Amino acid sequence: WMEITLNRPERLNAFNDEMHIAIQKALEQATDPKIRAVVLTGAGRGFCAGQDLDGRDPRKMDGPPDLGKTLSALYNPLVHRLRNLAKPVICAVNGVAAGAGANIVFGCDIVLAADNAKFVQSFANVGLIPDAGGTYHLTQILGPLRAKAWAMTATPITAATAKDWGLVWECFAPEDLIEAARAMARKLAQGATFGLAHTKAAIHHVGQQDLDAHMALEAEIQRTCGQSADYLEGVTAFLDKRPARFTGA
Repeated sequence: WMEITLNRPERLNAFNDEMHIAIQKALEQATDPKIRAVVLTGAGRGFCAGQDLDGRDPRKMDGPPDLGKTLSALYNPLVHRLRNLAKPVICAVNGVAAGAGANIVFGCDIVLAADNAKFVQSFANVGLIPDAGGTYHLTQILGPLRAKAWAMTATPITAATAKDWGLVWECFAPEDLIEAARAMARKLAQGATFGLAHTKAAIHHVGQQDLDAHMALEAEIQRTCGQSADYLEGVTAFLDKRPARFTGA
């Protein structure tokens, strides 16, 4: 089995281009048939804070960002690889998982979480929609009403609540989490991984719209949202450390 660690702890493992490249390479290595299970976790006190907004101040850009391009080039392929890897993928959420950092979790097969972990759909705070498969997986797992409420309110939820909602398989004391994930990886890697791969493939096909088509739709919508005044205001307010004043435009 193989362990992949998101490793920018000083930024709560927020994604930049370098980290995207690193995880893409790691997942390419994970396709090796000799690797029979994968553990994905984060370094330090967080799992992943989503996209690193440093360097993305809209006031310093020539024009609105093309967030659809970012999703299509980076996040969507990442979620696709996690979901379609022909072996079990165990996600060990060791702290905050926010934005796209929460939604890549739901592309994995089994989610374990530290008791002190938190999950946040933070997109509404900057005028965006849940992406990286977020609107797809949240609706599939939670149902449309709870998915909409969580996405619209951007309310952080605890690991215990996430377990109650069906987002997490099991919770552990923080100091026990990674060894629990490793133990599960060892157990699954010793199992019938051919059958496990087909189990996940069959489950993914049950009554579901194609994920890639849905993520393409998310990318188009996000492109529009990224050009909005609310996105400009949301990111500006975040960087200025002040409350945002949204206009709905």
